[in-house]
Amino acid sequence: MADDSGSSINGPDSLAGALLYVAIGLAIASYGGYDYVQQTEAVRDSVQVNATITQLSIETGSGTSSNPGTEYEPIVEFAYTYNGTQYTGTKLYPATIEQDYETRSGAESAIEGYEQGGQTTAYVEPNEPGDAFLKNKTSNAPLIAIGIGGIFTLASAASAVRKL
Repeated sequence: MADDSGSSINGPDSLAGALLYVAIGLAIASYGGYDYVQQTEAVRDSVQVNATITQLSIETGSGTSSNPGTEYEPIVEFAYTYNGTQYTGTKLYPATIEQDYETRSGAESAIEGYEQGGQTTAYVEPNEPGDAFLKNKTSNAPLIAIGIGGIFTLASAASAVRKL
């Protein structure tokens, strides 16, 4: 497919390259699925603990080549104690894949209600007490990874079929 700049995007040059891309797409989608299952279990199994917000800010990033533009990431750090041991947490949601926002106001809304030095409730999965989170609900970030991986896999599979 050619665009006005004269460059073209034809996919991988060989069947092996196309199959490699299929494997990469499957890996991305699989990781998203794994992370979604893990966060669902964390929400289900978590217990509440008292926490103190120690840091609260918004970091600005420059996006990626596939998603150019400014991205905003809410940064939160909190201290909590579980079974007599002190921990520091940094996660809003139980997902490993962090959610970035396209607008500053979107990132601010994610940490709305939290104040630096303020008390809040954190959630701890008893078998992973050092991995607490503040919002006891699932994030859509793993679902986005599943979607991106799925689309990448389908496009790569179509390219592989054309190479046959």
